[in-house]
Amino acid sequence: MSVDTSKVQRRSLRFETIAQALAEADRIAAAERAGRLKRLGNWTPGQVFGHLATWVTFAFDGTPLTPPWIIKVILKMQKNRLLKRGLPAGAKIPDVPGGTLGTEPMSLDEGLARYKSAMQRIDREAPTKPHVIFGPLTHEEWKQLQLRHSELHLSFLVPE
Repeated sequence: MSVDTSKVQRRSLRFETIAQALAEADRIAAAERAGRLKRLGNWTPGQVFGHLATWVTFAFDGTPLTPPWIIKVILKMQKNRLLKRGLPAGAKIPDVPGGTLGTEPMSLDEGLARYKSAMQRIDREAPTKPHVIFGPLTHEEWKQLQLRHSELHLSFLVPE
C-alpha cells in the first residue's frame, strides 16, 4: 500500500552546503547497509538518490517536461519562498506517471554514486539550462533548489 507522503511526520533537515547534503547521504547509506534505516515514504534509498540525481542533471541537460503556463505563473511567484523554506511533501506533477521523474528502481550504491556525482557537479559548475518552471536561475539559486529538494526527500529516510 502506498503512503500519502503529504501526511507523513518526517524529520526536519536543513542543508546550507552541498557538503552537508552529501554527508547526510553517506549517513543514510551507512544506516541502510547496517539494517538501521527507517523508511517513512514509498521509495528505497536508491530510488531517492537516483531521483535527486535525475533532477540535478536536468539543470544541465534540460527536462522532458512542458508544464502549462498557469502552473509556471503560480509557482514562479513562490520561487523565493520555496528556495528559502523548502519544498512541500506529496506534490505530484500532473499527467506524469507516479507524479514525478527519475524514480526507477535502483540499487543503493548506484543511486548514491549518481547523487554524489550530480551534486558535486552542480557545486562546482553553473547549470546552462533554464529551470522548467522558474526560468533562468543563478548558480546559487540552482544550488539552493537542489538543497531544498534533497532536504525534502532525505527527510523520509531516518538513520537509527
